[in-house]
Amino acid sequence: MIAVNNIEVIYNRVVLVLKGVSLSVPEGRIVALLGGNGAGKTTTLRAMSNLLASERGVVSRGSIELRGERVESLSPDELVQRGLIQVMEGRRCFAHLSIEDNLLAGAYTRNDGKAAIAATLEKVYAYFPQLKLRRRSLAAFTSGGEQQMCAIGRALMANPRIVLLDEPSMGLAPQIVAEVFEIVRELNARERMTFVLAEQSTSLALRCASYGYVLENGRVVIEGSAESLAASEDVKAFYLGAGGDRNGIARRNFRETKSYKRRKGLLA
Repeated sequence: MIAVNNIEVIYNRVVLVLKGVSLSVPEGRIVALLGGNGAGKTTTLRAMSNLLASERGVVSRGSIELRGERVESLSPDELVQRGLIQVMEGRRCFAHLSIEDNLLAGAYTRNDGKAAIAATLEKVYAYFPQLKLRRRSLAAFTSGGEQQMCAIGRALMANPRIVLLDEPSMGLAPQIVAEVFEIVRELNARERMTFVLAEQSTSLALRCASYGYVLENGRVVIEGSAESLAASEDVKAFYLGAGGDRNGIARRNFRETKSYKRRKGLLA
């Protein structure tokens, strides 16, 4: 559905953030972007949704294709109309609007009529029943979990085929995080909706995704199926805080592994 081909991203004309990132997202799958803070996950998503300009960023090299069409020059709203939308990190809702008005704002680019929008709204409420209970409440006075559900629900109101989710677990209680990820799995299974999930919680993301890419310093250093990444000793060492030994799982010193020099071996 979407292919990122060897892109470089520069901020403020001088700061090189992405250094040749390539990835492929098949239709109907959940693909995870993994890595620590500052690895380049958010920048990769913003390049895909063309939201870099708001941060004075630009794709300086490479290409991004959506269903075979080059889309680097398209505006974010044109990408939304083509079925691609990003849910930003930090539960960004319109605080002064009600939950329902926030959701309806997501349908701004649609032109298929009020009945179709109303049907989508009811579908969102079916996935997020808590939002229906709080639909008249101002978003500012709802919980963090409800705001995250509102942000995802607002994206669904645009009727997307591919959703870019940036750090959906940030700042949420474990029970709420589990509920949000379960809804993502349901949307993928029932609606065949494609997700690209940027997440620092590696174990959580790999339980949800079918394939993953691990980023470090703006480069993809490991990729593979969720099962292979979860079993990888390097992923355990760097992102789960443990490594394997003859007696099972043990703690491992970060300095013991020369990660960048071993990149070719990791991708083999």
